[in-house]
Amino acid sequence: MAKPTNLRTITTVIQSSFQEFFSRSSSAGIVILISTAIAMLWVNSPMGESYFHLLHEHVNVQLFDWSFGFTVEHFVNDGLMVIFFLVVGLEIKREILVGELSSTRKAMLPMIAALFGMIGPGAIFVAFNLGSPTVHGWGIPVATDIAFALGILALLGNRVPLALKVFLAALAIVDDLLAVLVIALFYTSALNYTALAAGALLVVILYGGNRLGIKTVKFYGFFGLLLWIAVLYSGIHATIAGVLLALTIPAEARLDTSVFTSRARALIDRISKRVESDEEEGAQLDQVHALEDMCEAVQSPLARMEHGLSGWVSFVIMPVFALANAGVRLDPSLLTEMGSPVGLGIILGLFIGKQVGVSFAVWLSVRLGIAELPDRVSMRQIYGVGVLCGIGFTMALFVANLAFPASHALDVSKLSVLVGSAISAIIGSLMLRAWLPAPKGASA
Repeated sequence: MAKPTNLRTITTVIQSSFQEFFSRSSSAGIVILISTAIAMLWVNSPMGESYFHLLHEHVNVQLFDWSFGFTVEHFVNDGLMVIFFLVVGLEIKREILVGELSSTRKAMLPMIAALFGMIGPGAIFVAFNLGSPTVHGWGIPVATDIAFALGILALLGNRVPLALKVFLAALAIVDDLLAVLVIALFYTSALNYTALAAGALLVVILYGGNRLGIKTVKFYGFFGLLLWIAVLYSGIHATIAGVLLALTIPAEARLDTSVFTSRARALIDRISKRVESDEEEGAQLDQVHALEDMCEAVQSPLARMEHGLSGWVSFVIMPVFALANAGVRLDPSLLTEMGSPVGLGIILGLFIGKQVGVSFAVWLSVRLGIAELPDRVSMRQIYGVGVLCGIGFTMALFVANLAFPASHALDVSKLSVLVGSAISAIIGSLMLRAWLPAPKGASA
C-alpha cells in the first residue's frame, strides 16, 4: 500500500514545483510589462533624449587583467542577458532530464508544436520580404516569450487546467532552445577561430568537471566566466556561452538518505527544545541555519544555480532588458511603417503564423496518432494557447537587435513586435476566457 502513497507524494512535489515556476514566470511578465511602459513613456516624453544618452554611456568592466568597454545597451544585451540564457539552458536541461521533455511520449507534442510554431512566422516574414535585404530579419517573430504567455494564463486563474499550463511551458522551453540555435546559426558574424578554439577547450574542461563529479558552483562559475570571454571574441553572440555552460552543469545530487535523515532529525530535535534564555535562542537559530545549509548542500549544482538565479533573471535582468530595448519614439512616419514588409511580416508572423503553426501541428499530430492531447484539454483551448504563443517580446527584441543593429528597420521591428505581441495577448486571452470552463465556485 506504500507505493500509491509514494506516487501521490512525488506527483504533489512535481506539481508544486511547476506551480512555483509558473507563478514566478507569470509575475515576471507583469514586471516586464511595467518596464516596457516606462521605456515607452520615457522615450516619448520631453526627457526622451536622456534615455538614448543613458544607453550610449560607456561602461568599463575589469576582469582579472582584462578590461572590457561596453555601452550600457551592449552591457545589458551581451553581458546581463548571458545570465538569462544560462537560466534558459538550465530549464531546458531540467525538462529534458526529469520534466515534460524527459520521454519521447511527453516531449513529442510540445516539440512538434514548437517547431511548426517557428516555421509559420518565419515563412510569413520571408513571404513579405523575399528579395529584400530585410529578409535577414526572419528570426524576429519566431520565438515565444514564456513569461508573458504564462502571465496571461495566470490572469485566467483556476479555470486553466494544469495540463494546459504544462503544455505551454514545455512548448515555450523547446521554442527557446530552437531560438538559441537560430541565433547561433544565422545571426553570427565573422568567426575568430582562435577564440572559438579557446571556447571549445573550456567547454571540454567544464564537461570534464561534470564527469569527474565536481559539484562546486565556483568551479563552473570561474570557467563559465572564461567561456563568456572566449565566446565574446569568437564572433558567435556572447549569450550562447550561457546555454553552453548550462549544458555542462551537473544535475545529479549526492544524497545519503540515512545520514541526511539522522543529522536532520538531530538538528530538528535541538531546534524544538524549549528556549529559556537568549543564549539558547541564539544556539537554536544556529541549528536552523545549519539545517538550511545541509538541505542546500545535498541539492545538485543545477538546482542550486537555477533557484539562485531565477529570481534575479525574472525580476531584475529581464525588466532591465525591456527598459533598455523597448523604447521606441512614436512619430507619424514610424507608425506608417507598420504597413511595410518588415512591419507586416513581424505583426502577422506573430499573430497569424504562430497560431496556425502551433494549432495545425497539434491537430495533425493527434490525427496521425503521433501524440495525444493533454488530459482535460480541448483542441479549442490548444488553439487559444497557439494565439498566446504570438507574444514574442523578449527573444523577438533580442533577435531584432542582431538582425538590424542601429537602423530605422530596428525601430520598425521593435514597434511591430510590441503591436503583434499585444494583439496576440488580447485575442488569445479573450478566446481562452470564452473556451475555458467556468471558474471554480462560480454559480451556473
